[in-house]
Parts: sequence; structure tokens; C-alpha cells
Amino acid sequence: MPSHLHLHRRRSPVVLLLCLLAACQAAPLPPTARPPDRAAPATAVGELATAPPPTTSIPPTIMPIVPTATLPPTATLLPTATPTATVTPAPVGPGGLPYPLKTAALQFGVAAHLFYVSRTLPLRRTSEAGFGWLRQQIHWSDQEGPPGRYAWGELDAVVNAVHAAGLNLLLSVVSSPSFYTANGGHGMPKDPKKLGNFVAALTKHYRGKVQAIEVWNEQNLAVENGGRVAVADAGHYVELLKEAYTRIKAVDPSVYVVAGPPSSTGITKARVAIDDMTYYKAMYGYQGGMIRDYFDAQAVHPGGSANPPDTLWPDNPSNAKGWTDHPTFYFRHVEDVRTLMLEYGLGDHQIWITEFGWATRNSSPGFEFGNQVSFEQQAEFTVGAMQRTKEQYPWVGAMFLWNLNFAILRARSGQPRHEQASFGILNANGSPRPVFLAIQKYLAALPPD
Repeated sequence: MPSHLHLHRRRSPVVLLLCLLAACQAAPLPPTARPPDRAAPATAVGELATAPPPTTSIPPTIMPIVPTATLPPTATLLPTATPTATVTPAPVGPGGLPYPLKTAALQFGVAAHLFYVSRTLPLRRTSEAGFGWLRQQIHWSDQEGPPGRYAWGELDAVVNAVHAAGLNLLLSVVSSPSFYTANGGHGMPKDPKKLGNFVAALTKHYRGKVQAIEVWNEQNLAVENGGRVAVADAGHYVELLKEAYTRIKAVDPSVYVVAGPPSSTGITKARVAIDDMTYYKAMYGYQGGMIRDYFDAQAVHPGGSANPPDTLWPDNPSNAKGWTDHPTFYFRHVEDVRTLMLEYGLGDHQIWITEFGWATRNSSPGFEFGNQVSFEQQAEFTVGAMQRTKEQYPWVGAMFLWNLNFAILRARSGQPRHEQASFGILNANGSPRPVFLAIQKYLAALPPD
């Protein structure tokens, strides 16, 4: 998307892998495949496309003690029991677990692409950096077909490798099979039960190996919704989330269900996007706010552009060139989302930042802001955002950096200066960039939680 549209995303609207499926950082890349091309949005962090389908707790409430009426002089005083406070129990969710589920301390993770690649190096680097979580996007359309038949294929190898590495795994589910959508594309499905069937099967198949499931990704973008998007679609998304949450929790109540993150954008145009704050409001207000019962954490994708993590429009704007005059160009836009959650009575739910990061020099149109960011600044901004979140955002439960290993993938496809590569924390040869070393130092110095 043209940058003047204020469309901030870490992934592009359309990604093609070997001229096949669109949508990003998702499923299988065959061994000879190159990472997908994509149109440029205004901020950007990208995600890879798929290859062909493989054939708080609530604080106790103390009840006030009501004074006893004055007794007549002749009344006999009975012994009085020691008054006890009445405690309102914390909500209990499926399986008797607290609702909503929350991480006890801020968790750190990274987004990676592990389909049809050697997973040894990226998983080793993930652990070496100090990350405890990994986020992998998957395409539902690659796992089901014909209707009702699931073929896990390469996903088995990915999940098993992450589990064997001792890492927690967040799967981000996108891309409906075409036979479940209204227009034959890969947007959100018409029938929520179809999604429910899939995530229930997914949770059962990988019980104990998948710790969190993110239900869709940037659903306020037209490309994620069959080519057109409207404010009313937010209600349909809530129905999908309700079904997914219910079905996942029925299989494994310990799995975190993460509500999909609207893309940080200030534009409303049917064939492009819905302004993210408008979309959040439509989600939270739908059917009297019923969403409150059907997610554990709200995923958010705050922008960055070339702006330091402590800046925010309009009160403390960055002095970078361009991409500075709208809140969605800034990491601190996550504060706007939190304020909105509080307004809608959702303060007991955490936010999970499932994509954040800073691009460096690249040759992708629409990502020119990265040309203002050196490797050293990328390191400074990234660790600054992690530190700010740790110290000032107690309501954030997890944050995932975009990205781990796309520089390796893009270099192999002959595109070493693609924007996806520029967000990476590894060089094309797998060696650490300054941002990797800065993260490693920061996480190693944190006291045990």
C-alpha cells in the first residue's frame, strides 16, 4: 500500500510464494522456493507466504460492615462473632482455570519461518538470544481439503522441532480454504463452525505442544477478508472468535486464545482497510460486548517506522523524515489500544504484542523509512521497546519481535535487500546482527521472574 495511506503493517497485503497462495509468514515453503513478493504497505514488517498445501485476576472485594442498631437497655447482648470479609472469587474459565488466562510475567518471543527449511540454526539462535517463545503463522487452507479432512504434513515437523527445542509455540491461523468463503478466496469463513472444527482438530492433534493460538491476523485489511472490508465485518470476526475460543478450550483449557490484531492503520477504504481504532470499537461493542468472554489476550501490532519507541504523535513526535504524523506510525500506539480496552471494560485481559520491529536499509517501495535506521539504531529501538514494555506496560503479557530468519530466506531467493530481510535479526549467513546481540545482552541481564 502507498505510504501516505498510513497503513502500518509488518506484512504485506499480498504475498506470493512461487506464484501460489497469498498471506504471509505462513505455511510451507518447499526446499527450492523463494520467499514471496508483496506489495508495500506504509509501515511494514512482513510475513512469508505459504507454499502449496502438503497433499487478571479480579481483586477481592471487601464488603462493608454495617453498624448494628442501638439495642434497648433491657436487651440481652449475645456474643458477637468476629466479622469476616466477603471475598468475591476470581472468575473461573473452562477446565476450572482462571479466566482470562494471563502470563505471570512478560514473555519474549520472535516470529520465524520454519516450513521446508533447515530448522536447526533458527531454533538454536532463538534460544541463544534468550527468547522463550516462537510465533509461526499457518494457513488453514494448507491443512484442510477436501472439507473435513486434515493433512498436517510439514506442520508436524515444525511443531515437533519447536517442542523438542524447549520453546513455547504460538500458532497464528489465517487463510480459509476457498470452499468455506463467500467468494472462493481465502478470507474469513462464512460459517464460524468450520473454523471451530479446524482449531479443535489442531488443538487436539498438537495437545501439549502448542501453547497459544492467535485467531486470524490483521482482519481489518481487505486482503485478509476476501478483497473488501467493512466495519460490520468486525461483528462476524467476533462470532468466529467465539466459536474458536469455545472449541479450543473444550479440548485444552490451558491454551491461550489470542484475539486477532487489527493492522495499525488510519485509513478506511473498502478495498484497502478499516481504521484500526474503528475496527477495535466495532469488535468490542458488538452484541453488548460479548467478546469479553471469548479471548484471553488481545494481539496488537504497533508500528515503528523510523521512530524511537518513546515517541508518539502528537504529544512527543519523532524528528524522523516522514511517517511521523499519525499515531499508527509509532510503537506507543499500543497505549491507545489499551486505553480503548479500559473504556470497554476489558482491562482484565492482557495485550500480547505479536509483531513489532524496525526495518533497516532496503529496496522495497513503501518501506523507505527503513533507510533512516542503521543496524545500531535498530538494536537501540528494539531493546528500548522491550525495556519500555517491561517497565511501563504491566498489562502486556507477551511480545514477539518480527523477525528471526527472513534475511536468510530472501538472500537465497536473490532479494537480499527486501524489506522482510531488513527487519531480521540475523544476517543472510545466519550470523547475529547488532540487534540480536543487544537483545541477548538485555534478556540475559533480566532477573528471574
